Amino acid sequence: MKTIAVDDEPVALEIISNHAKKIPFVEFKGTFLSASEALKYVVDEQIQLVFLDIEMPDLSGLEFAKLVDHRVQIVFTTAYSEHAISGFELAATDYLLKPINFNRFLQACNLANNRLTKPLNETPIRNNELFVKDGYQWVRISIDELLYVEGQDNYVSLYESQKHTMTRSTLSEFFSKLPAEEFVRVHKSYVVAISKIDKIERHQLFIAGIKIPLSPSYRESLINVLNK
Repeated sequence: MKTIAVDDEPVALEIISNHAKKIPFVEFKGTFLSASEALKYVVDEQIQLVFLDIEMPDLSGLEFAKLVDHRVQIVFTTAYSEHAISGFELAATDYLLKPINFNRFLQACNLANNRLTKPLNETPIRNNELFVKDGYQWVRISIDELLYVEGQDNYVSLYESQKHTMTRSTLSEFFSKLPAEEFVRVHKSYVVAISKIDKIERHQLFIAGIKIPLSPSYRESLINVLNK
């Protein structure tokens, strides 16, 4: 996996370079202090993965990411966590907060490599993901693994098959981000994945053994969706 690092801080580049050289499947091609210089190199050398600082003087990381081919994977690196959402809106592969430790760096490389080896006829995983803030961390949510969402005032709890995440949002706001053909609201406090429903009763339904209330006002719309 052809990889470069772009950052205006030499120390940050040295850390990334040292991490990259420990990973067998990463072909580390070099470091760049200038994003504009790196941009031409990415095209000429068919670079597949870029570790990219967001705040740089000549061309910001966010501007750089908008200019490269969508097949080039971007892992943003920065000391400022508030930039995360901007990076995720650009469908970044990952987001690393400085100082970057090796285990977290390896995780990002594994994710990029898995995407690179994914068959071309499969949908890119980035189209089936959301990133939400849980406390001080940004957490990756897999749409395919999401079972149901529970609203609690200005927070929602997201239940995937293997984990539970809570983030600040109203249920209506979060529901609007989900694929309309895959999720349906069944109660003022619940949105469920249609494909994950195991059984429907008069006033409740079941997903993975979990009982979820079904309001009369939403029952008809649910039945209509299932009958399409």
